[in-house]
Amino acid sequence: MNPLPIDAREKVCRHLDALFGAGLSDTLPQDIGFEFSRRTGRIKNFSIAGRLGGTLRTDGGIALTISGAQHFLDKSERFLENCVKPVQEAVPFVSEGRSLFCKHVEWCGSNVRVGSDVAVIDSKKVIAVGAAILPVQVMKRYNRGVAVKIREGLKGRTE
Repeated sequence: MNPLPIDAREKVCRHLDALFGAGLSDTLPQDIGFEFSRRTGRIKNFSIAGRLGGTLRTDGGIALTISGAQHFLDKSERFLENCVKPVQEAVPFVSEGRSLFCKHVEWCGSNVRVGSDVAVIDSKKVIAVGAAILPVQVMKRYNRGVAVKIREGLKGRTE
């Protein structure tokens, strides 16, 4: 017996809730756009208000963009648990797309895990997005090594 087909919006909502916390998908507007693969028919990415919000990865994760992370940060207080805040001296380097080191982590949310997608914030503004290399417990204790490998920095974007 085949399961019922799931529409694209519901699939993205389930992924967002599973990865970033229950209820986060409630912040999505009704008119999100999707891009599908011509070859396989799968969802490649989704956009919020005409701007790329995130890409669905083959491993089941979602790679958020800066604009997607900013949307969730503005609309939901729970998304803050998926964020990392660097010390002020590291902000220019991280916003250029350089990695965030453990000794430069000022605060990190409780939902940060190894390999999870995180947003790096400066006050209430997303300056970069990337993947956590270490869990939250280790980030604050270590003074050596990379804490977050940055995928996209605010200053490195081409728009």
